[in-house]
Amino acid sequence: MLMKEYRICMPLTVEEYRIGQLYMISKHSCEQSGGGEGVEVIKNESDTHPQHGPGQLTEKRIYLNSKLPSWAKAFVPRFFYVTEKAWNFYPYTITEYSVSFLPKFSIRIETRFENNNGDNNNVFEDTPTPAENVSFLDILSDPIPEKHYKESEDPGCWQSSKTGRGPLEKGWRDDHKPIMCSYKRVQCSFEVYGFQTRTEEFIHKNIRDILLVGHRQAVAWIDEWHGLSLEEVREYERAMQEKTNSKVKSNNTGPQAASRPAFSRSISVTDEVTLKKMGVMTAATSDPSLSSVPQSPMRLNSTPE
Repeated sequence: MLMKEYRICMPLTVEEYRIGQLYMISKHSCEQSGGGEGVEVIKNESDTHPQHGPGQLTEKRIYLNSKLPSWAKAFVPRFFYVTEKAWNFYPYTITEYSVSFLPKFSIRIETRFENNNGDNNNVFEDTPTPAENVSFLDILSDPIPEKHYKESEDPGCWQSSKTGRGPLEKGWRDDHKPIMCSYKRVQCSFEVYGFQTRTEEFIHKNIRDILLVGHRQAVAWIDEWHGLSLEEVREYERAMQEKTNSKVKSNNTGPQAASRPAFSRSISVTDEVTLKKMGVMTAATSDPSLSSVPQSPMRLNSTPE
C-alpha cells in the first residue's frame, strides 16, 4: 500500500470553498463526460454520522476505459467502471474507489479543509504523516498535463471581478489573504504481483494531476459560484447531474451498448455475471447496501469526487 498526503492551498476561505467545491465538481464532471464515458451519479442524498454529524452521501460510476495506459488495458475488460463513494461531512470528507473485478484494488482519500497555508502537520489528529510522504502542490507553478491547460484557468492570469483577487504571484502562499489548505491523505493499494508498484505510482500521478486541475478550476470559476447559497448550489448540482448522466448514456444506443454491463444498483451481481461471460474471474462480493462510513481502507462493491 502506498500512502501520501497532499496539501493544496487556494486563495479562498474554507467557508467559501464549501460552495466552490460543489460547483467545481459538478461542472468538471459534466465537462469530462460524453460519448459513453465520464461520471454517472447513482446516489446523492443526506446522511448523518454519529461522529461527523450531518452530511451528504454520493455514489458515482466513473467510465474511463479510453484513459487507461496500454499496459493496463491488457487485463481490463473493454467496458468497465470505477465505483466512487463519498461522504461529505464538510470540512471533513471521505472518498473511496473500487473496481468490481479487482478485489485487491482500493483507494481511500481523507480530506480536511483548514484556514491556513498547509502548516498543520497533524491535521487528521492521529499519526502524523512522515515528512517524506507529504507533497505540497502549488496551483500556480506546478505543471499540469498540456491537454488540461486553459489560460482562463491559469492562476497567474486569473483575476476575479467579484472579489478583486488575482492574479497569483510567486510566493503567494506565504502572505496571501485569505488562504486555505486542502489536506488529502491518500492510500492506494493494488496487491497484484508484477503490477503493484507500477499501478500505485500511476494512480498517485493521476491523483496529483486531478487535484491540481480541480483546485485551479475552483479558483478560476469563483465569479460563477461566489455568492451562491448552499441551496442554490445544490440545485445547480442536481441540474448538472441530470445533464452529466445523459451525456454518459449517450453512447448506449450504438453497437457497443450490448457489450456494456447493464445499469443496475447491484454491481456485485450484474457485473460479475457479465465479466464471467468475458472470462474474467471475480471475487465474492459483500452487501452493497451498507452506507456507514468505512473506518479503514476497503473495497466497496455498491453501485466522481
